[in-house]
Amino acid sequence: MSFFGFGQSVEVEILLNDAESRKRAEHKTEDGKKEKYFLFYDGETVSGKVSLALKNPNKRLEHQGIKIEFIGQIELYYDRGNHHEFVSLVKDLARPGEITQSQAFDFEFTHVEKPYESYTGQNVKLRYFLRATISRRLNDVVKEMDIVVHTLSTYPELNSSIKMEVGIEDCLHIEFEYNKSKYHLKDVIVGKIYFLLVRIKIKHMEIDIIKRETTGTGPNVYHENDTIAKYEIMDGAPVRGESIPIRLFLAGYELTPTMRDINKKFSVRYYLNLVLIDEEERRYFKQQEVVLWRKGDIVRKSMSHQAAIASQRFEGTASLGEVRTPSQLSDNNSRQ
Repeated sequence: MSFFGFGQSVEVEILLNDAESRKRAEHKTEDGKKEKYFLFYDGETVSGKVSLALKNPNKRLEHQGIKIEFIGQIELYYDRGNHHEFVSLVKDLARPGEITQSQAFDFEFTHVEKPYESYTGQNVKLRYFLRATISRRLNDVVKEMDIVVHTLSTYPELNSSIKMEVGIEDCLHIEFEYNKSKYHLKDVIVGKIYFLLVRIKIKHMEIDIIKRETTGTGPNVYHENDTIAKYEIMDGAPVRGESIPIRLFLAGYELTPTMRDINKKFSVRYYLNLVLIDEEERRYFKQQEVVLWRKGDIVRKSMSHQAAIASQRFEGTASLGEVRTPSQLSDNNSRQ
């Protein structure tokens, strides 16, 4: 970044000490594009140097001080003016004075706490970045460098299967089962659908993965549902006694770990949505929350355990419920 002042300009660059060996990870930007950033984990040290290159070697650069910051912040898109910082570390690199030649300043933030995963959603962004600032009387010179943080979890000790019987009285009765309630991001969802009673002419059946992003608090709560995947279970009418297997690979989809009440600003939750469509294009569905977590090869004592507690409660949005009468059904056919 260059600053054009009274005869002098400077190019500021932030360089990491382990840039050549550090892994990079793809991360979605606010405009939907994917970029690669240096990948860090909770508790890792962030170190490097701030390089200042003067464009005019014969002229000096006066400043009011030089500093580097490590910042973790949450930005809600409906409240752009306010950035909620949950990590804010500062290192002073130089006292007020002047620079007469290009030079570099070393910095180190030791064992930095990075409690949450980087996230860019529809209404909220959680980012970590380094910011170098040359303070000037008129205009500061600022250079930022984003990094990506992944939170790792250990394998959940309690990981019971999900088994439910749902239906519509005298019309449809099915039993479905998923092998686990908690899945890592490269896992496979294995399950089956068993038809106990079929008196509705079903022509299509699928499972959707839905991401629900919740931002705000109290009366100012916003929910955004995004269908991440559609997995066709069957195309055609099932018969009584038929059993259909499910095998859904998660690795091919853009998923994040489940995030609950992050800094009291937002949550990200995932649901398996069982959808049935009959010949009259009526849609019946039932949602079940599952917990997603990021599996790490190395277990770190300081890492976050966001996937340690699972919730298996149902949301009250499904039109396939515990057994209902035909009259109740007519009021509860949901169209997505």
